[in-house]
Amino acid sequence: MKERGPWKTLSEREVYSTPWISVSHHEVIDPSGAEGIYGVVHFRNLAVGVVPLDADGNTWIVGQYRYPTGTYSWEIPEGGGKRDVPPLDSAKRELREEAGIEAATWTEVLRMDLSNSASDEHAVIYVAQDLTFFEPEPDHDEELELRKLPFSELFGLVMRGELQDSLTVAAVLKVELMLREGTLRLQK
Repeated sequence: MKERGPWKTLSEREVYSTPWISVSHHEVIDPSGAEGIYGVVHFRNLAVGVVPLDADGNTWIVGQYRYPTGTYSWEIPEGGGKRDVPPLDSAKRELREEAGIEAATWTEVLRMDLSNSASDEHAVIYVAQDLTFFEPEPDHDEELELRKLPFSELFGLVMRGELQDSLTVAAVLKVELMLREGTLRLQK
């Protein structure tokens, strides 16, 4: 029996697996001492997100259909990176693939757990500056739309609840705070 904090795991078995996730069923004793069950979604990759920001305060977001929610979503460039690859390398790859952008200056702005009540998905988010532009090279299963807009407009979309992607919301709020505090500056 493994102890994890106040929880005791009596047994654990994988019930579903894909190249991206696995789901495990756990028989547990909860903090109150009662027996119960817990399902955990394990993400094989680390989530990475990037806020590209040019010297004029513009940014780029990516639009795509998201199958799990059945909605079209506008988001910062984001994706998954292998856990044995530095997150910055994965973020650079995602920005180049999805937006056709490379950056000379990178700042890590946020690390977060995306749904820690049911999964172990972890994210790392960056700001990319000193930008160079190329043609996007999306994955074969991605149909993306790219949109340039002032960061202030993106902030407004988040504040009005028009964008709901968790990485986007967290990243935009954090970058806005850093810009206001002066801990992040536009590269001139």
